[in-house]
Amino acid sequence: MGQNDKIQLFEDKRIRTAWDEEKEEWFFSIVDVIAVLTDQPNQRGASNYWAKLKQRLKEEGADQLLTNCQQLKLKSSKDGKRYLTDVADTEQLLRIIQSIPSPKAEPFKMWLAQVGRERIEETIDPELTIERALETYQRKGYSREWINQRLQAIQ
Repeated sequence: MGQNDKIQLFEDKRIRTAWDEEKEEWFFSIVDVIAVLTDQPNQRGASNYWAKLKQRLKEEGADQLLTNCQQLKLKSSKDGKRYLTDVADTEQLLRIIQSIPSPKAEPFKMWLAQVGRERIEETIDPELTIERALETYQRKGYSREWINQRLQAIQ
């Protein structure tokens, strides 16, 4: 894995990430995300929270989620050295966020529920996928001609 580290900000809080060039996928520091969503005062608190959450997830039967989480060496903000850190890809991270009982996690949970509902609706009626794509391209400011060409290219 190419170690392409980057810091992402969420509400002015740092979240360490790493880009896997081979998989073309971002990995996020789980402890950093937990620290932000639970207002932990320090990394130790976030690490303890993650340890308890892992135990609860195991008890709930989410062993597969935890098994698939990886560890990568990410740079510490304290001393600049790299330490093995639990990381999750986007799908794993969204699943973990679902298990965090916190008001800051609630907007993510609501968004996930909305996207899930939309995806189920699109499975039932595939035309909705095209309509949503049109709306998304329009919101992003693409011209009507560009959108038509894009949709025709997809066909």
